[in-house]
Amino acid sequence: MSTTTAADWIAHHARVSPKREAVYDLASNRRFTYAEFDDRITKLALYLRTLDVREGDRVAALSHNDSDVFEIEFACQRLGAIFLPLNWRLAVPELEFICNDATPKVLVHGLEFAAEAADVARLTNIPNLIDIANGGDSAYEAGIAAATGGLAPRVNQLDDTWVIMYTSGTTGRPKGAMITYEMCLFNGIHSIMDAELTQRSKNLVFLPMFHTAGLNVFGNPIFQTGGCNVIMRVFDPAEFLSLVTDKDLFITHVLGVPTNFLMLAEVPGFDEADFSNLVSLSVGGAAAPLALIERFAEKGVRLQQAWGMTETGPLGLWLTDDKALEKIGSSGLPPMFTDLRIVEEDGSETPQGQTGELLIRGPNVTPGYWNRAESNKDIFTEDGFFHTGDAARQDEDGYYYIVDRWKDMFISGGENVYPVEVENVIFQLDGVLENAVVGIPHEKWGEVGRAYVVMKEGSNLDEQAVVDHCLSQLARYKVPKEVRMIDELPHNATGKVLKHELPRD
Repeated sequence: MSTTTAADWIAHHARVSPKREAVYDLASNRRFTYAEFDDRITKLALYLRTLDVREGDRVAALSHNDSDVFEIEFACQRLGAIFLPLNWRLAVPELEFICNDATPKVLVHGLEFAAEAADVARLTNIPNLIDIANGGDSAYEAGIAAATGGLAPRVNQLDDTWVIMYTSGTTGRPKGAMITYEMCLFNGIHSIMDAELTQRSKNLVFLPMFHTAGLNVFGNPIFQTGGCNVIMRVFDPAEFLSLVTDKDLFITHVLGVPTNFLMLAEVPGFDEADFSNLVSLSVGGAAAPLALIERFAEKGVRLQQAWGMTETGPLGLWLTDDKALEKIGSSGLPPMFTDLRIVEEDGSETPQGQTGELLIRGPNVTPGYWNRAESNKDIFTEDGFFHTGDAARQDEDGYYYIVDRWKDMFISGGENVYPVEVENVIFQLDGVLENAVVGIPHEKWGEVGRAYVVMKEGSNLDEQAVVDHCLSQLARYKVPKEVRMIDELPHNATGKVLKHELPRD
């Protein structure tokens, strides 16, 4: 029986290299060494303990990117609590559902989300609200300053849940993927091996930290190696270009979605920019357009494609830079401790070169979803492979290509959108008889939603009414950019809507 337990990376580096820089929060200009970061995390854990946060309790965070968000995550580790990052793009009804499901004891929120946090706390009976102000005067900073006493080292098992990340499900309701310490450990090992992370690495965190990419590629792995995370509060393409080419700052690792790099390539000065400090410029979240990869290649920069999911740690495929041009369109090969299969609907192996559903197995894969004990049985095969819901093929050299979504999900600006969730909201309108939402190509966001709506006889609803209702209930990226009123939807003999017959041009 293994005696290995979850390591506290921050505490380790605070002992071994206390003066090395751990984080640089750009918006507040705060910079903390590992010793300073370790001290703040301990004091935050002591503060949370005064609010009766105990083992297994959830601590939620609703904030733009902030070094404090990492502190909350690691303070949870020291208490055996569970970190619950909340998507600040969600509407209050969506956050209400998540908090009713996860029942956090504390909600830490940025001042910019004070109204939403108060509403969610009232609706879901969260007993403690803590505001943060990116280093400014706040309950958070006051709590850390007043913290006293000691904290005994916490022993967490590798299969304990550290984080719950909610992802939209095909049933229309988000599900909380349980992220264990083992998943984070092996995601870090894979990142170190494949992306060449070291203690000298400096990662730019600019994707939202409520998202697995912002938190885990390469945020947490950087802390595992003892490197530094540079935190950008929100994405701005001009500032992004300035940061990744700053030779004094010397960013080495960046992960973005195709939209980020499309916007970057349009910034004045891009053609003259020098990216020579970068070890890895990675793209995930959606397939990168061929023209985008070629545009960066002209500058001597190889965009490395990757694939993963919240449920897979996330790193599940990685394309090395030496294959970035030779295998354009591929997401690469699985990391060392990960097994993949491509199968037909009946579970049989898909012939090489043909498309089937991608399955994944390994220590980086979630054990399941929070409060979904029954449905968790259906997401794994008998031999432990997880159903990703993504369609993929494998070429003659064994490289994997993510062809499409096995289900109806589409990706807008790097965020997953499940049509049934949007359709359920549209169905709330009295005048709607039937509707279907599909993803359509979009130059900036990759894909956006188009809703086809069939009206009840006598209804006077128009396109704007549908959009306005969606805006009140959904995050903006989920709201259809187009609404088309039609007489009927295409169906098969059993009544199933044939979405592939709906125009997408």
